[in-house]
Amino acid sequence: MNNGYSSELVLDNLPFSRWHLENFFILGFGLQINGVLNSSGNSILADLVHKGWSNNYLNAAFSSVMMTGFFIGSLFGGWLGDKLGRKLSNEIAIIIFTSFSLLAAFSPNMVFLIICRGLMGIGMGAGIELGYGSFTELIPAKFRGKWQAMLSCFGNLSPLIASIVCLLAIPTTGWRSVFIICSVCGFISFVFFYRFFRESPHWLLQNGYKKEGEHLIKEIVNKVEKEQGHKINIPKEKLTTPIENQRKVNIPLKYFFYGALGRRTLVCSVTLIAMNLALYTINNWIPTIFVNNGITVTKSLLMTTIMIIAAPVGTFASTLIMEFLPRKWFGGIFIIAIAILGYIYAQQRSETNILVIGFLMIFILYIYNSFSSAVYATELWPTQVKMRGLGISNAIGRFVAITSPYLIAWLLTDFGVMAVFITLGVLLGLCALIIFLFGIETRKKTINEIDSSINLKTNKEVNHA
Repeated sequence: MNNGYSSELVLDNLPFSRWHLENFFILGFGLQINGVLNSSGNSILADLVHKGWSNNYLNAAFSSVMMTGFFIGSLFGGWLGDKLGRKLSNEIAIIIFTSFSLLAAFSPNMVFLIICRGLMGIGMGAGIELGYGSFTELIPAKFRGKWQAMLSCFGNLSPLIASIVCLLAIPTTGWRSVFIICSVCGFISFVFFYRFFRESPHWLLQNGYKKEGEHLIKEIVNKVEKEQGHKINIPKEKLTTPIENQRKVNIPLKYFFYGALGRRTLVCSVTLIAMNLALYTINNWIPTIFVNNGITVTKSLLMTTIMIIAAPVGTFASTLIMEFLPRKWFGGIFIIAIAILGYIYAQQRSETNILVIGFLMIFILYIYNSFSSAVYATELWPTQVKMRGLGISNAIGRFVAITSPYLIAWLLTDFGVMAVFITLGVLLGLCALIIFLFGIETRKKTINEIDSSINLKTNKEVNHA
């Protein structure tokens, strides 16, 4: 690999192998435990209310403090991932949410439990962006979109798993056992990370660890060649970028708000804002909208359950179509589709139409969810600033998730269902317009090409034409 070409390009041109699959399951398992811990909150709160531990105000504090933890964790995880590397930062995030999950199981009162939930949120918020961001650097560009979407599909099974765990555990052993189960699984995930997950070669090479990075890439190539049963010969025309002296550049925070990095912050943040707006409005307010339309609570819950089946179906569908369109067109088109379906959905009065259009809307929403959080947001950033860029953008998206419920509640109370979806449509339309105008193409671009698209010293786009 000392043939005048970057070793990173060799990694980007490997065939899909058992090594890629191993990393998929290690990262996916960590994300899965993270998601189960998150999704089990509502069932735990129901049991706490039943036992007299909690009430509506304490429930709100329990949920709100976790979102605040997510906000802090996004920023903390971004700094950690770029400073300490992908391996150690993932391990720290897992240890944080796993430890406080275990501590929560022994809470003496609700206030202590709420504090634990907020601290869990810091590890969970960091773990989500670190997990998806790390996987981006390990998957060759030719099938990166598909497998990033597969990771999202794997992670989105967590609500179903959480429901099953809570259904089996809470009636028999109580809410504390859910936290214990999550913490035990979290510690198992940590062991897998510690023993089997290797540092990202891209991070090593970009941060001055050239010898370690080159050695690790040779190990990976040898492992893949052994699995394939033959030596891997990569055509020279695929190795088009000469080696450059990679030196770590100190990137001030202000760089993320203007120039080339500022453009990525804008596009990434808007992509995630659209996801949070749509997810929160549609998922959290659908039962309320049903009831406001005169549908009974029991029937509304049944219809919501049927509609939510579209979530894993949509996420799986994203793995099949992710590479069909350029990224900015894919994102913009699906955002507009959600906005249009939301407007049509709000006008329906027939239960059958509500169910059918709602199912389609959630199906489209989760295709976009997979695209935004697992694929596009993670691809936009060069290696040296990937986690900080993701952290800043995720924090902005989390802020919208924290504040938007008040807007939705006001609109629903004073102006009705139609006003909610008209406002949502306008906001989503603005998000789509920004992505169409400023979106950056990352589809099938190697990590090396993404890294070399910006001169980090000057914070300017680099024209390779």
